Amino acid sequence: MMGQDNNFFNLYSHGFVRLAVCVPPVRIAEPLYNAQMTLSLAKQAQAGAAVFAVFPELGISAYSNEDLFQQEVLLQSSLNALEWLVKETKKLKLAIAVGVPLRVANRLFNCGVVICQGKIHGVAVKSYLPNYREFYEARQFSPAFQATSKTITLCGQEEIPFGNDLLFQATDIPHCSIYLEICEDLWVPVPPSSFACLAGATIVGNLSASNITIGKADYRHALASTHSARCLCAYLYAAAGFGESTTDLAWDGQSLIYENGTMLAASQRFSAKAEIVFGDVDLDRLAQDRLRMGTFGENTREHSAIVSRFRRINIPLQGVKKKRLLLNRDLPRFVYIPAKESAREQTCFEAYNIQVNGLAQRIQSSGLKNAIIGVSGGIDSTHALLVVARTMDTLGLSRKNIKGYTLPGFATTARTYSNSLRLMQALGVEANEIDIKPSCLQMMKDIGHPYATGEKLYDLSFENIQAGERTSHLFRLANFHQGMVIGTGDLSELALGWCTYGVGDHMAHYALNACVPKTLISYLIRWVADAQLFSSTVSAVLYDILATEISPELIPGDDNNEPAQKTEAIIGPYELQDFNMYYITRFGYLPSKVAFMAYNAWHDKNRGIWLADVPQEEQHEYTIGEIKKWLGVFLFRFFQTSQYKRSCIPNSPKVGSGGSLSPRGDYRAPSDATATIWLENLKQVPEEE
Repeated sequence: MMGQDNNFFNLYSHGFVRLAVCVPPVRIAEPLYNAQMTLSLAKQAQAGAAVFAVFPELGISAYSNEDLFQQEVLLQSSLNALEWLVKETKKLKLAIAVGVPLRVANRLFNCGVVICQGKIHGVAVKSYLPNYREFYEARQFSPAFQATSKTITLCGQEEIPFGNDLLFQATDIPHCSIYLEICEDLWVPVPPSSFACLAGATIVGNLSASNITIGKADYRHALASTHSARCLCAYLYAAAGFGESTTDLAWDGQSLIYENGTMLAASQRFSAKAEIVFGDVDLDRLAQDRLRMGTFGENTREHSAIVSRFRRINIPLQGVKKKRLLLNRDLPRFVYIPAKESAREQTCFEAYNIQVNGLAQRIQSSGLKNAIIGVSGGIDSTHALLVVARTMDTLGLSRKNIKGYTLPGFATTARTYSNSLRLMQALGVEANEIDIKPSCLQMMKDIGHPYATGEKLYDLSFENIQAGERTSHLFRLANFHQGMVIGTGDLSELALGWCTYGVGDHMAHYALNACVPKTLISYLIRWVADAQLFSSTVSAVLYDILATEISPELIPGDDNNEPAQKTEAIIGPYELQDFNMYYITRFGYLPSKVAFMAYNAWHDKNRGIWLADVPQEEQHEYTIGEIKKWLGVFLFRFFQTSQYKRSCIPNSPKVGSGGSLSPRGDYRAPSDATATIWLENLKQVPEEE
């Protein structure tokens, strides 16, 4: 929740925190110089609005000193440089973690010192010392378990927490808990940070040296990615860079920031200059994922003996209060479609085949050979028909087993009517047509609707009679042909309640698209068309369908070539509503946070991640006022008016990790709730900049 001192257009108002990884050039055994370089980068990190910065392992002394660590002058100089750095950071608001060799009770420890506002808040100690291949750390250092004291005196401060069990808790940033581990600690089978995260750490900083060899950089990426995903945390990795000794080794200064498996930032490697990277970490996401993933809590209980040993140290960190501080991270506009081309190809392949596999199993288990599907010329029924066609191919059945029906009503346009027939013919399915107007008129006569006597009353009853007649025909056709009705309605329509309940497009024997959002359906059709998975003739029809205005076509217009109803003018742009749906249902975010994220992604064509293969004319921008308006529509429809439809939807295969509203799968909610508290929070969103 935003505080009075925070601004809507400030990332710290919405559960984000900006972090930094810094790699300064070093000089071997020149601690004061190294401390000066550290301070310079710390100031840059603060200027960049970060509140925490991680530096490399033993960065004050340099890592590659080897037996020089046993020289008294180096140890004393390192202490002096640390004391100088502590004093010089008194006016800095951020916390930094720097690497220093420290002698404690006649043992030398490889340490990470946390400094904030001129005070040392704790000293983390390396747990695992590599002593194989090119590493000989056990020659100079002792591991954390050999420490005999839990506190030390350092730089004139007493009772400083010391050990590998320290959690640094930000006093004024919710969910911001920091743990430090050092280099090799990440490379062991069970890193110390695994238990730290179970104890509450959401941010793990790794002060590393890690020399570079061929292929090692990719392995670091893999370690940071998988570990951050498994621990549901942010992982900051700082490797030693330019200036370390190249007697036998080389260094690349690799800096990484990962959040729950996703890379937020990476530095330029092999740079002779200082490097700093920033990452805006979504602490709310980490907290939400841990809350929802019950096994995370179970794992905590399983290891409670270890978890309970962690000590918590408060550090005075608070968000940077600027009037405007937007996110410095890539936010995809199309949240269900990966930005990377290779990942998009994989997503399309998997989504398409999940649906094909699900339907194939249902056809086989039912013993029915025929699929009954209404084909409107819109994108939902188009995609469903493509999936059914491939399913029949997979099962070795004729596409003539697909009984396709175009069911023109009072508002069917010539374009959608033509495309529905063209598509069925191009795919080689059994193409049929039933004019539903006579049966609709009979229904209107039966219930006394004025339209039956010539009055042009286009009310909800007029619309739903058509939707109901279509579904009624399809179910009776299924009985007649011993087949199953294939539902075509999608996830976005279910979220918004944009479907006719019961005897309408809400119901089917198998709801093929019910877990696929509208934006992904559009992209899947484009993927099929571009790859010509069926034929060039089919692809030509698909491109025309994609270019057609989305409409329920239930109210007649003056021109049967243009729909009178435009769906997105009523319920909002699907690309924006899919964005809202993802963050509201997948993470349970505050509406104000969703609006802030949408603003970051959509208000400027130079921000957010576009899909390069989506035509320029289909790419849009939205003001904060438009974002607020359509989010309000989503919240009201989703929470207050449409859950009863989702409570009784037909079977449907779950397709994506962020996409299922089935009460038997991801989402269970009361049908009698109101949207009051969500709409109240939405009031915090401004109407304009």
